[in-house]
Amino acid sequence: MTDFTTIVSGAGPAGLAAAILLAQDGVKTAVIAPASTQADPRTVALMQPSIRLLKFAKLWTPEIECVSAPLQTLQIMDDTGHYVTAPTVSFSSDEVKLDCFGYNVPLTQLIPAMRQRALDLGIPIIDTKSETSELFSDHILVKTLDGQSLTARVLIAADGAASPLRVACGIGVSSWSYDQSALITVFSHTGPHNNTSTEYHKTAGAFTTVPMPGNRSSLVWMDRPEKCKALFGLSDQELATEIQIETHGRLGRISDLGVRKVFAMKGERANIFAKGRTLLIGEAAHTVPPIGAQGLNMSLRDAAQAADLILGADDPGSDGVMQDYNDMRKVDVVPRQQMISLVNMSLLSEYASFGLLRAAGLAAVAKIPPLRDLAMAQGLAPSSNLPFAMR
Repeated sequence: MTDFTTIVSGAGPAGLAAAILLAQDGVKTAVIAPASTQADPRTVALMQPSIRLLKFAKLWTPEIECVSAPLQTLQIMDDTGHYVTAPTVSFSSDEVKLDCFGYNVPLTQLIPAMRQRALDLGIPIIDTKSETSELFSDHILVKTLDGQSLTARVLIAADGAASPLRVACGIGVSSWSYDQSALITVFSHTGPHNNTSTEYHKTAGAFTTVPMPGNRSSLVWMDRPEKCKALFGLSDQELATEIQIETHGRLGRISDLGVRKVFAMKGERANIFAKGRTLLIGEAAHTVPPIGAQGLNMSLRDAAQAADLILGADDPGSDGVMQDYNDMRKVDVVPRQQMISLVNMSLLSEYASFGLLRAAGLAAVAKIPPLRDLAMAQGLAPSSNLPFAMR
């Protein structure tokens, strides 16, 4: 007998989502993760499949909804200043008969709510980190930094981009970096955002404003590392002025900035997504730059797909489950990563041809209805091949 059917290592949104989905269905599940010492100031744009997962997991509460903002319009603006620029591309949720594409949700409220939901379901959250794992024929043993040994039929590694459990089961990674960082913060503005998220394509990356309740928005500003470092060191008034310039005054006067952080931009993908009774989800499996609101939505699909396969298997750690998970997630993750990287590199490249290709691609999406429909179906309102909790 094992201690648990499933052990989830990591208590970010993806790990907690996987644990909750399994425990809701009666699967004996534990989470290994240290208690968080500080709140995550980021917000996340969750598309409708992810919102349906939150509803299915009884996480979409009035308390979460009231601090989140609907995303009714998503637009891409070419702000590179190049000789040839793309037309503005704007997508409305009305086009796909939705009230909104999704919601911008603050992690400061979402993660504690997910953690509490896990505890309410009786999931033990073991306050330590996983150190390594050891595979046996019918189970896997996880060793923690504080000396505990726990066993399960299957392990879900949601322990981040530097995942020690990915290393333990012998899965390599492909990594690449960008000459970029991202500055994130939130701010108030005097003009309305009209529930519109705007991604400005600039010469060193995307500058994205995402609506929050009231006249407030979150910001992800991708730029060269030295520029982001300089922005981070500005006073609130100086940074507010820079944001107002970059948004061309469309949101009115900028003020009341929140906590700011800077992250290095990189991409990473595990060579395979499952092996040796271990399923990789979230950043243990893949990382992408914050373009097109794909990162956490992909990670939540990881979690829901892992739950589907575990719930449907006699042996949730079998080679068949490992292969199925790998196949299902690669067909989703790999092309999205490639597209995000292509768009990002077209902004960073000094070669005009890359900019022309990006402009031509956006123009085609703007003007050709089948391409427009495909872009929405794949990026904004996916409906095919979704795990159960997202349908």
